[in-house]
Amino acid sequence: MNQQVLNWAYIVMLVMVIVLRKIHERKSGRERKLKETPVIEIVMMVSWGLAAGVLPPLYMFTDFLDFADLPLGMPFIRGILGTILFLTGIAMLHLSHINLGRLWSPTVNPDDSHKLVRAGVYSMIRHPMYTAHVLWGMGQALLLPNVLAGSLALFLMSTLLVFRIPREEQAMLDVFDDEYRQYMNTTGRIFPKIF
Repeated sequence: MNQQVLNWAYIVMLVMVIVLRKIHERKSGRERKLKETPVIEIVMMVSWGLAAGVLPPLYMFTDFLDFADLPLGMPFIRGILGTILFLTGIAMLHLSHINLGRLWSPTVNPDDSHKLVRAGVYSMIRHPMYTAHVLWGMGQALLLPNVLAGSLALFLMSTLLVFRIPREEQAMLDVFDDEYRQYMNTTGRIFPKIF
């Protein structure tokens, strides 16, 4: 398996994510509102978007990012593992959207009319959409052996989550109080809780 195959695998999976997200955005009927999102989070989300969607094609179709190449061998093993991680992330993203249904929004703005979703992937993980993005980032890092086109997206997503998850969990606690505290005790943040 050569690097060109891995590059095209990444592009196909990236298109899958974009199409999947657009389908679920339409179904939810929610519009994007970043009004209450801190500027640092917006900057990090835009940076992550560039690292996940713009830098990979730049790496694949030009020699502009060659200076950041990593000397990673074993393209067959990297390709299999990277593809498995990315596809698992896509499946997790899809299931998260299905479980949330019309409650999904690009930002967390729960109110008294919402109910706490504990079904499906939410029965094990409180933030499965972020799990999906971390798995995507891990897959991207394996598929694209370049610091900027491969690993940077995972770093940026992980950094974004350090800021975003505590703010989202506080918003959930403000609305659901003890119900959310109990939920926190039985589930993991990004990965399932292990005894």
